[in-house]
Amino acid sequence: QYEALAARNLQAAEDWYRARCARLHERAARSQEAVRASRREAGECRRQLQARLVEMESLRGAHQSLERQLQELEERHNAEAAGLQDTIGQLEDDLRNTKNEMARHLREYQDLLNVKMALDIEIAAYRKLLEGEENLFNVGSVGLPSLNSLPSPTYSFQPRSFSSST
Repeated sequence: QYEALAARNLQAAEDWYRARCARLHERAARSQEAVRASRREAGECRRQLQARLVEMESLRGAHQSLERQLQELEERHNAEAAGLQDTIGQLEDDLRNTKNEMARHLREYQDLLNVKMALDIEIAAYRKLLEGEENLFNVGSVGLPSLNSLPSPTYSFQPRSFSSST
């Protein structure tokens, strides 16, 4: 009986051992599969990380290139703006000079116009005096027919150039 009991216990222990080993082997196989999957996933993550690093370096280079282009554009823009400011300054100086010159010409013209008006008044006064003398001469020389046949004098004004001291 003891031997039968021992054989049954031995058989039960072996069955338990085998079942336990089968479960452990099954667990080990699943764990190995999980380790392989984890390794594949880690490898895939490493590849993605490498790809991201390469992409990041590429983007960093592109960023630096764009920064350089931006700086060059800013420098070019600043130089162009300075050139345009210089041009504006020159044009403003030219405009100021032109306005001053126009004002000077206007003053000279006004002076000449005043001189012309004074000369016109003076000519009109001389003309009146001459006409008055001519009338006196005609009235006083009635006996001299040859003098009466002289044409009446006409006067013309020859303009002189005046320089302004303004």
